[in-house]
Amino acid sequence: MATFLYKLGRLAFRRRHFVALIWVALLTLAGVGAASAPAAGSTSFSIPGTEAQKAFDLLEQRFPGMSADGATARVVFKAPAGHKMTDAATKATVEKTVQELSTGSEVASVADPYQGHAVSKDGTIAYASVKYKVSGMELQDSSRDALKSAAQHARDAGLTVEIGGDALSAAPETGATEVIGIGIAAVVLVITFGSLLAAGLPLLTALIGVGIGVSSISALASTLDFGSTTSTLASMIGLAVGIDYALFIVSRYRAELAEGRTREDAAGRAVGTAGSAVVFAGLTVVIALVGLSVVNIPMLTKMGIAAAGTVAIAVLIALTMIPALLGYAGRRIKPAGRKSKLLGGGRAKAAAKAASGKPNMGTRWASFVVRRPVAVLLLGVVGLGAAAVPAASLELGLPDDGSQPVSTTQRRAYDLLSEGFGPGFNGPLTAVVDGKDAGVPGTAFDKVAAEIKGMKDVAAVVQSKPNKAGDTATITVIPASKPSSTQTEDLVHAIRDKGADITSDTGAKVLVTGSTAMNIDVSQKLNDALVPYLVLVVGLAFLLLIVVFRSILVPLKAALGFLLSVLAALGAVVAVFQWGWLSGLMGVEQTGPVMSMMPIFMVGVVFGLAMDYEVFLVTRMREAYVHGEKPSQAVVTGFKYGARVVTAAAVIMIAVFSGFIGSSEAMVKMIGFGLAIAVFFDAFIVRMALVPAVLALLGKRAWWLPKWLDRALPNVDVEGEGLRTAGDAGHGDKELVRA
Repeated sequence: MATFLYKLGRLAFRRRHFVALIWVALLTLAGVGAASAPAAGSTSFSIPGTEAQKAFDLLEQRFPGMSADGATARVVFKAPAGHKMTDAATKATVEKTVQELSTGSEVASVADPYQGHAVSKDGTIAYASVKYKVSGMELQDSSRDALKSAAQHARDAGLTVEIGGDALSAAPETGATEVIGIGIAAVVLVITFGSLLAAGLPLLTALIGVGIGVSSISALASTLDFGSTTSTLASMIGLAVGIDYALFIVSRYRAELAEGRTREDAAGRAVGTAGSAVVFAGLTVVIALVGLSVVNIPMLTKMGIAAAGTVAIAVLIALTMIPALLGYAGRRIKPAGRKSKLLGGGRAKAAAKAASGKPNMGTRWASFVVRRPVAVLLLGVVGLGAAAVPAASLELGLPDDGSQPVSTTQRRAYDLLSEGFGPGFNGPLTAVVDGKDAGVPGTAFDKVAAEIKGMKDVAAVVQSKPNKAGDTATITVIPASKPSSTQTEDLVHAIRDKGADITSDTGAKVLVTGSTAMNIDVSQKLNDALVPYLVLVVGLAFLLLIVVFRSILVPLKAALGFLLSVLAALGAVVAVFQWGWLSGLMGVEQTGPVMSMMPIFMVGVVFGLAMDYEVFLVTRMREAYVHGEKPSQAVVTGFKYGARVVTAAAVIMIAVFSGFIGSSEAMVKMIGFGLAIAVFFDAFIVRMALVPAVLALLGKRAWWLPKWLDRALPNVDVEGEGLRTAGDAGHGDKELVRA
């Protein structure tokens, strides 16, 4: 592989005009496709195989005109102090508002609170339910404006009015923190390379890669039903790995220049060595992201595949466009150890630094760890274990209006409904009774309603009219507890258990759905899929790393270190988003359960990124060991050449992920924080401390591989050994290297 990538790097360097033209054309094509593509339609959230989804599908089949997937809004009214919603003036204002809400072209129906018994027992709070013909993503801005306008007119009349439901849902906003993250990445690159031009190359190529990826996602959003957060997450991951991959190749290019190679040869060798590591690191990320499809949640599958596509683009750009841009830069890219004159560098200072012989920070740190491996190992494991403790209290759920900031109208509507109708009102359950096989469907419907009404933790039961065929009915169940409580979860299971008895008695089938039931089913499905997903992804990556490192214990150590870092990161997420620690600093206005998809998504992404640092750092150690150094010295050598770059890459990735903490969407904010803290734990504790400590303790055993397996495995030559035997034709052409 190293030889092939070496030739590819030299080809891209020589044919830089052609390579640059191809990537600019792809960016233009993707941009035009995104601009001309139809607006994204309905973003479905289906969970195949769950009871909640089966009930939802049955409703669409038996009640074709009810717009089961249409947007909804609850306009909640509260009377002024000392007044009731039944007062003549107040009632007139509400009825006028209901009439105004009914005029929209996308409105399917509006339920009058006085006719639908939607007034609280104390008479102070009421709500009108608005049902739309289209989903929240398809709803036109004019319909949202009409909804807000009607609410404002009622406010002007003296009522307190808030709006809940998904009709006001909007695309997430990331704010200025994303730009700050990119700015921090730029500063780190300048410090690392000592050159503005060298620092600009990884940023430029990463932005081009993300531009192509995100534009392609936007162009295909309508066709492939991508959600609003898909492009945000793809840009988050694509930007981070894009900068990192380019950083490693540019850094290796400067190191090759420092050895006196011609610029074309240096570019080829950088792609042949660091590029090999980029390919395998990118492959582990892609495996982890595409592997999310085993969960069988379409939204998660699409997020993973879209992000994996962006990572693949980042790898291709690093292998081709970086050497092309290095060709354009020419002598303006300095060899390693030499800064540009603009930043206070020059040959005299570089020569003086080289003559001093002082070891760099990476060398000094690795030497310290090699001397005291047991102490470093224990301290690192205990520290990560302490950070992981909160993960034992992990509670999972999907965000609803109750998790919105208190400043939003959705959250205020949620609180008003809880105040007027009880905590369970915001999470109603829908029992769908299929009486097609029942002898007398009507009797079965009444029996189900009566059974549910007598259950524990049920506040109210509302039986609706059957469908036109008379074989299906819905029963709305209002729990006495809030949607995210364990009591409500127990109630869902109790109704489902009772449904089995009813089926045997009457022949009618009972299915429970609704947002609360869906949350429970999603959490269960994700919990069930976590172990198979870990086995699949870690197993495939383990085999891949055996091929890369030609070792059994090094990949095993990499996987165990990953588990430590991801558990510590989950503990930090629980502490901030569930317990509220440092919530003000992170902009978390409302604590609550961790998003159901967070653990498995974090496992996938963090595993891929963790293997990035493992590959980049340990391949340098493997390279030194293969070339005759002792195991402990190989560890120090790996840090001598790799620690600075890996540290810069980790800081950049943390900065990019942290930029998304400023997002207005709770899911993006949580993922941004989780990935940032996971990279911190993995890069600075696991890879920078635990890895050298373990390798120092293992010695030669770290690189042991059974002879039969050694013969069976393909030789991918990540260390670039084939390039050494190919000769050093370009070595020593000093004139092209001088600056």
